[in-house]
Amino acid sequence: MAVTRARSDLYRRALELIPGGVNSPVRAMRAVGLDEPFFVRRGAGAYLEDVDGNRYLDWVLSWGPLLFGHADAETVEAVRAAALDGTSFGAPTEREVSLAAEIVDAVPSVEQVRLVSSGTEAAMSAIRLARAATRRDRVLKFAGCYHGHVDALLASAGSGVATLGIPSTPGVTTAVARDTIVCSYNDVDAAAAAVASYGEGLACILVEPVAGNMGVVPPEPGFLDTLRDLCDASGALLVFDEVITGFRVARGGAQELYGVRPDLTILGKIVGGGLPLAAFGGRADLMERLAPAGDVYQAGTLSGNPLATAAGLAVLPRLRDPAVYRELERLGARLEAGLAPFGRVQRVRAMLTLFCRDEPVRDYADASASDTARYAELFRHLLGRGIYVAPSQFEAMFVSLAHSDDDVDRTVEAVAEHLDG
Repeated sequence: MAVTRARSDLYRRALELIPGGVNSPVRAMRAVGLDEPFFVRRGAGAYLEDVDGNRYLDWVLSWGPLLFGHADAETVEAVRAAALDGTSFGAPTEREVSLAAEIVDAVPSVEQVRLVSSGTEAAMSAIRLARAATRRDRVLKFAGCYHGHVDALLASAGSGVATLGIPSTPGVTTAVARDTIVCSYNDVDAAAAAVASYGEGLACILVEPVAGNMGVVPPEPGFLDTLRDLCDASGALLVFDEVITGFRVARGGAQELYGVRPDLTILGKIVGGGLPLAAFGGRADLMERLAPAGDVYQAGTLSGNPLATAAGLAVLPRLRDPAVYRELERLGARLEAGLAPFGRVQRVRAMLTLFCRDEPVRDYADASASDTARYAELFRHLLGRGIYVAPSQFEAMFVSLAHSDDDVDRTVEAVAEHLDG
């Protein structure tokens, strides 16, 4: 991997203008021991090219949205054609209705949907709606599950027991985090105890049905079903954060895969075809509480942006073909089998993590026990051989239809080379 003055100059300039030199913390690559990130010039298919001319096989794919790879021809053409008609109107468009119809058709629990611009915005709005619908304040979430940088959801607590949340970052007040209850993922006893203690004031249980922000951690059998039962018994709403899993693990997301229907669903990434678009949806009686139909206010100037809806409509209709998911499963299984000798691989369909540990990972405490120094060494080795994986142990590798068997084999061989050396 060549590093030239262009990259170093860019990073020095970025540090002067942007906090930490990046617009999202994980891009800094400090967790994997790099002094500066690479800067991308272009992407095509499963590959990236940086400003120094280095080419990388990409398993990050913009953190999951690019199911058909970089610069997918149909998506690019759809966005180009939409841009010629105007980039933003602040008024309804036909594409908004068409994209909403695709989402409602695909996601089992969604009867109505509201388009927004980011997953954080979708999570914030879904929580507000749940609180309004139940007339309750508290939210139960799970350690290691990330739902955007919403103040109330940036709370953490000790593993194994249910506790009231405490702020996990400066700028979030104790009062804001006080209504957040945190349990260990996959711990049905802790969730049941939390509902027993706080159920009368519980607005919702919020969960990634497949955790993807502590590395890939699938739900254990019965976990999601138990959360559904706890919500039904307590009057709380079940909210699935499917920003990562939506349209990735199945066309209908994790709720289709596991057969558990939430009351509200948060979507992002693939739903916008790689452009800034997210959504939240659910039962019609809940969604009709939103203004202007109801009294729960939510708004956004760029919601349903014509370029983003064009990109979404270039992607989602193609996912009606079952062959898409058969091929993603085949490639994912091939990658999993190839990496299995080198650590703990956990995979759900087209997303997986190679944990640098031998034992299973069922919650955030397990994930945190991974050998992050060993992962950082592996990351640097792979990057030096032109293979880009997530610059954090606690993220996923994302399989796309742009990847090939040769890409899988090349990656497995590079991992083997590092560990044999």
